[in-house]
This record gives sequence, C-alpha cells and structure tokens, in this order.
Amino acid sequence: MNKPIDPSTIGQPEPKQRRRHQRSATGYLPEETKDGKEVWPRGDEAAWKSGLRGVEAGEYVPSITKSIVGHVQTTLARRAYNIDEEGMYRAIGYSVRDDMIMNWNDTQMLYTKKAPKRAYYLSLEFLMGRTLDNALLNLGLKDNYRVAAKSLGFEDFEELIESERDAALGNGGLGRLAACYIDSGSTCELPLWGYGLRYHYGMFWQQISTDGSQVEAPDPWLNHANPWEVHRPDVSYPVRFYGHAERIGDRKSIWSGGQEVVATAYDVPIPGSYTRNTNNLRLWDAKPKRGFDLNSFNAGDYEKAVESSNSAEALTRVLYPNDNHMVGKELRLKQQYFWVAASLADIIRRFKQLDEPWSKFPEYVAIQLNDTHPSIAIPELMRIFVDEEDFAWNDAWEITQKVFGYTNHTVLPEALEKWPVPLFEHLLPRHLQIIYDLNQYGTSLQVFTYTLRRQRNLITPVLALEKKFPGDRDRLTRMSLIQEGFPQQIRMAFLAVIGSHKVNGVAELHSDLVKTTILKDFVDFYPSKFGNVTNGITPRRWLDQCNPGLSALITETLGGDKTKWLKDLTKLDGLLPHADDPAFQKKWADVKLQNKQRLAHFIEQTMGVKLNTSALFDVQVKRIHEYKRQSMNILGVIHRYITIKSLPEKDRKNVVPRVILFGGKAAPGYYMAKLVIRLINNVAKVINADPDVEGLLTVLFIPDYSVSLVQAELLIPASDISQHISTAGTEASGTSNMKFCLNGGLLLGTVDGANIEIAAEVGEENVFFFGHLTPNVEDLRHSHQYHPVPLDQASPALGVVFDVIAQGHFGDGSIYEPFLNTIRQGDYYLVSDDFGSYLGAQEKVDEAYRDTASWIKKSITTTARMGKFSSDRAIMNYAEEYWNIEPLKLE
Repeated sequence: MNKPIDPSTIGQPEPKQRRRHQRSATGYLPEETKDGKEVWPRGDEAAWKSGLRGVEAGEYVPSITKSIVGHVQTTLARRAYNIDEEGMYRAIGYSVRDDMIMNWNDTQMLYTKKAPKRAYYLSLEFLMGRTLDNALLNLGLKDNYRVAAKSLGFEDFEELIESERDAALGNGGLGRLAACYIDSGSTCELPLWGYGLRYHYGMFWQQISTDGSQVEAPDPWLNHANPWEVHRPDVSYPVRFYGHAERIGDRKSIWSGGQEVVATAYDVPIPGSYTRNTNNLRLWDAKPKRGFDLNSFNAGDYEKAVESSNSAEALTRVLYPNDNHMVGKELRLKQQYFWVAASLADIIRRFKQLDEPWSKFPEYVAIQLNDTHPSIAIPELMRIFVDEEDFAWNDAWEITQKVFGYTNHTVLPEALEKWPVPLFEHLLPRHLQIIYDLNQYGTSLQVFTYTLRRQRNLITPVLALEKKFPGDRDRLTRMSLIQEGFPQQIRMAFLAVIGSHKVNGVAELHSDLVKTTILKDFVDFYPSKFGNVTNGITPRRWLDQCNPGLSALITETLGGDKTKWLKDLTKLDGLLPHADDPAFQKKWADVKLQNKQRLAHFIEQTMGVKLNTSALFDVQVKRIHEYKRQSMNILGVIHRYITIKSLPEKDRKNVVPRVILFGGKAAPGYYMAKLVIRLINNVAKVINADPDVEGLLTVLFIPDYSVSLVQAELLIPASDISQHISTAGTEASGTSNMKFCLNGGLLLGTVDGANIEIAAEVGEENVFFFGHLTPNVEDLRHSHQYHPVPLDQASPALGVVFDVIAQGHFGDGSIYEPFLNTIRQGDYYLVSDDFGSYLGAQEKVDEAYRDTASWIKKSITTTARMGKFSSDRAIMNYAEEYWNIEPLKLE
C-alpha cells in the first residue's frame, strides 16, 4: 500500500538520512556452497538450463530463421501474410538483440565477479548510427542473417538494413566520437560504460524550404518501437531541482523542497568486434515523480492535471533546446544536471555492492567528462560525499579529483560553457554553494603537499597563488570559477579542470593551444595535469560497414581474415607496396567509381538530380558554423561558376568537372549559420539549372545530415576530396577528416586540428594545405580591427563574388548582407585573408586530378597510412594513461 502523505510536510526538508543502497535487477552473483559450487537460486535447475538459449545457436541459419519467425509471431503479433519490411527489420533486430543480450549478461556477470576498475564515459551526445548492420558485422553474422531473410521472402537484405532510422541521440563530431569510443571499448574488451540521455526527438529533423532556408521539425525516431534498447524500470533515481539549501556547518547543507523528477534507465548493448565482450550504453529518460493529478482533473483543471508530467518529460524531449532565451537556458542546465545526477547515483549504487570503503572509490571508478556538459558532476559528487555520506570536505575533494578526467573540445573562448549565477541559484542552490566553496578552498588542494592538504585550516587560493606567483592578483581573477559581470557567470571549463586529475585535448596542436591560451593559467598551476589524446574513429563502421567494396579489396590484398586489420589498423601499411601497381590501381579506381555510382543513384532517386560520376566529388559535411567556414567553400563555388561562365565554349572542355556536396545542421538559434545554408541552396538552384555548366559543375546541399544513409555512409566512400577548412587554431581535432582519408579521399584543408597529424602520417605531398598559420591569426584580426583594408583591395577575387551576390544573381541580395558584412567588417574568421590561397589550393587539386595514376596512388597511400587514427588506439591510450583500467576478456 502507498504510505499516506501528511499535507503539512509537503515542501519541508526530509529527515536527514544517508542515501540507501538501492537494489536493481542487475549485478547479482549466485550463492555458493562451502566447496565453491554455485547454488541454483530458484526452481529446478535442469528445467531452467534446458530452456536457456546459447549464443552459438545464432551461428546457424535454421536457428536464426526460427528466432526471426518467433519474434514475428510473438513479439510483433504478426504472421507471414501481414509482415512488411518495417516489421521484418524489427523482427531481425530483436533476434540479433537476443545474441547481444546473452553476451551482455555474461559480460556484466564477469565484471561483477572480477570487480575490475571501470570507466564511465559521460557524453551528452552518442551519435550511434544504424545499429543492425554494425551489430551483425561485429558479431560476424551478417551473411547468415542475409540467407535467413531471403528464405523468408525478403530478398534485398540491404534494403532492410537501410530502413532503420538513426537514433537521434547526437548532432555532430562530439556524439560520433563518443559512439566510436564506446564501440572500441567493447572491441578492446575494456570495462567501459557510456551514460547519456534518451532524447525523444533528437536535435531536429532538418528540412529545406522553397527559399533555401533550414526548417526544423521534430525527429520522431521513437515512433516505432526501438528493438535495441532494454527498459530498466527497476533502475530509477529521483533528481531534485529548485528548492532551498540550508547550511548546517562545516560546509554541509540540507537541500529540500522544489521539484523532483525520476530518471529511468534504458540500456543499449554495445557489442565488440569479433569478441563476446558486450558493454552498455545507459540512457536516462525523465518521468514525473507523481504523474497524473487526479484531483485537478476531477476539478476540471485538465492542464494542471498533466503539468508535472509535461514538465518532467520535457527534460528528454530534445537535444540542445534553443537557448536564445532564459527558458531554453534553464532547460539545458536541467538536462545536464538530470543526466549526471542519475549517472552518479547509478555508479555509486554499483560501487556500494562491492562493500569496499569509500577511500577505494577511485580504485574502482574513473569518470571521463566529454566536454564541459557533464562538469556539474563535480559539485554533485561533492554534494553526495559531504551531505549524504558525511565526508569531511578535504576527503571528499581528494577523492573527487582522483575520479574525474576532462576532455576539452574547443579553443574558442566563447565556446567554453558558462552559466549565469542567478540561474544556478534558482535551479541548483546547493551546487552554487559548493562552487563558491570550491572557488574559496578547492584550488589549493592539489598544489601543496599532503601535509598542507591535511591541515584543518585550509590555505585559500589567494595565499596559494601568492606563494607560487607573488603579487599576481590578476591571475586569481582570471582563474576564478566566477566571472565578474552582470550577471556573474560560472566558468564550467574551469570547474572541470580543477575537479579532474587529468585534462586532455584531442589533437597535438589543440592540446598545445589549450596549454598556451584558454587554460594557460591552470597549466602554470597544475603543470602535470594536461595531456593529449588524438581522436580516432572505428574502422568497423567507417570502412568495413560503409565501404564493403574497399574492405573486400583490402582483405584480398593483405591476405588472411579481415579481422586482423580491422582490429589493428596499422596493418593497412601492407597496401603501400601495391600503390604503383597498375592492376591494383585499376581495382582501387573501380571501387571508387562504384561508390560514386551508388551515391549518384541515391541522390537521383531522392533529390531528382543527376550526378556526373566521372567528375571529381568534393565534399564538406559537418556542423554549420562560421569557424568551419562553409562560407568560404560556397564563395569559392561561386568564383568557380563565374570563371567557367567566362570561358569560351572551346576552353570549357579543359575544366575538371566537379560535384560539390554540402551537408550539416545549423543550431536553431544560429542566424548566421542558417543564412549560409540559405545561400548554398540558392547558389545550387542557379548553377544546377544553368546549361552552360551542365556536367561541369553541380552543387547540392544534402538535408538532414547524419551518420547513416546518404548523409555519411554513402557520401564518405564516394569522395575524391574533402574539405576541412576551419580558421587555423579553431578546430580542436575533427574526425570527419579521418573518415574521408581512411576511405581514400584526399584532404584539402588548413593547418589546423588533426589535419596536421594526418599530413604527418600520409605525407604532405598527399594533402592540399592552404591558408595562414595559427601564430598569424591574432595579428590579422588586429589588423582588421585597427587597420581595415577595403575588400576589393584585400581580395579582388572575393570582391567580385560579393558583387555577384549583392546584385541578386542568387535571389534577393539584401538577404545576405548581414553575412557579407561579417567579412567586410572585422572578418574574424579570416575568409578574405585565406581566399586567394584557397583558390590556389583548388587549382592544385584540379591539376593533380588530371593525372589519374598519380591521384590513385595518393588515394592508396592515404588509406594505407591511416593506422594511427583508429579509436582502438585512442581508447587504449585513455585506459592506460588516464583511467588505469585493464582489458577483461569474456571467454
């Protein structure tokens, strides 16, 4: 029975009590007799075991067929006469999930028995892509399931695979990187879990209106049941917002009142490649603590009856709600706290099962913060330790710092997350107290010796800084967690730095820039804390799955089983002796042509545009942002168009044909990025309708860019050149550059991010670099600000392009004036400075493409030397140098 509620207690502080250990349906071990024999927990052991399905059953086509049919009949409640493609996809998905769950159960049992140190990867995005194809390839069962589906009357297995809609759990590189790392964690047999949010509608479904503008619509990817998730109603935690925090001495508080919602777990098994190890991605969904208000409903107030339900469920509706207004900012912060609070409660529950003292918490738990979004986890863990577990402040802070690591993903100061203090005070009053306490006491704790750290009278940061940097008062202001202003702002990146034992960038240049720019003061203060882990990608999805023709050619050439090079990407260098072989070059070129034809067929079917498959395919697909400079690309396209139009007809036959493809989403509130999308679409409309350039220049913007379908798994294998042209010193790393190069696409880019390391590996002769270098950027910006030069003098070619736009050749020119003015006035991202060099690099690309044999050799060499950029290498780097965890193989 429900316990009666005393109305007078509503909103009052709850009685002080420790957080109780909450049991769930996972994490149990069988009891044992004195001689070590397991005791069967319930019923007749033989009866149970006779009904258990082994994983090996999934290896045989008859067993697979029986499993699929069983799910059609019982899970979907259908029969052979009324099962369609969507239903068959789901039935196959449930069948494959059966194998994954058995491996998942065995993996979790192994972890429970062996009790290894585990790592937990907190990421607000996990851009997983299609699960069915990835799971079948990792399990090595794709051919068997293809045969089974064919026997059931579904001849086109690839069509079934492509019917899966991407899980809308991310937007760009941050989410895709997290997905690659979770995949590699399982493949490398590491005890690694991911924690994220179960967004019902993702970021948005991008559509393009008739005027070329981006239009955002909900992405209802969960409209059909998701066969890949397991709902865990037994794993749920209350999460509090608002209320008030009352100090009770020694930096402890009681946080009470406000709103409580419930976080409920959904698990997604993540299978490793050619191993039984299957890790977990746990996603949180939000539910009201007390859902439907029957009294309000009976009184006729129907809106109030569902108010609490709607408020709670809004937390996991959308990824990155528009924060151009305060309501959106509040929802974003609520999302972040909801997610980390539930994740920490789950991690602590698991640790308590070990029955170890709290001092050993860092010996069993490592938590990686993927960017600043989860950095609120630091004061949340302090709150749990100090308020709920009665830790002394020093002990709580020491353990907290040992547990967390922080990955920085930006060198742009404006991109470092900050939250207004009044918003924090309103939404998370207890956490604001802790942040203030950390600002006063926390930063001294890693600088001094253990003797000083154990003193009861803590040394304040003022004294700590004075001892290390005498007289440098400005440094204390710069390093404060609180940025002064109206209103004051909380610097979340600084919070992540002081609360973590390790901080890393994601490319060598990026890590150096982090140390010398945005976090320089902290590097001076914590010199041993900072490092680098260059990003990586999983070759299973980004070569074997998306480019099966190239994967087969590589396997045939290297010999042996493909698992050898898929799990050790450095073996691709075995292709180098074949790079000059004309017969091998012909095979390589044939694969590229087939990939172009595959993409061209899809685009013709879906967009009604024919592509010239003998043209050079030039691709830029990534989040739309000014620093990524899709703007420069489209301005270069207009220049190319003007140039071709100016040529006599007889000279046009010497032009290298180009198909130029764009893709990516702009944040709903990012006006300038959305204006660039509009310009791209309207330029494409004019060019594609002009008979003078037919077959020589085609431009397309691919809507709703994501991991699967045309958006990535068809685009990347078809590319000849990909553009990674961010302003020098602004791109942390990038991973799309790695994906294109792994598939034999050459790189056109600035000396920025991971482009530098890719060039070092594949050879600068195989990369088309352009643009100013990072050390020149600030001087150029200073010149724009204080010594501006008219655009037609600074870059005459760009001035001509601007005139064409302003004259209305691509629609009303006045629409684009705000965008054009960002370059005319200030040009923060140096488009005018780099434009001439960019055009020169494009000419070199054309020249190189004319020499077919040399181009193919460059393509082969690029793929062969991409071994460094496997996410397996990156995740093992984290495991060994940051998390101190070891592989644990499931036999």
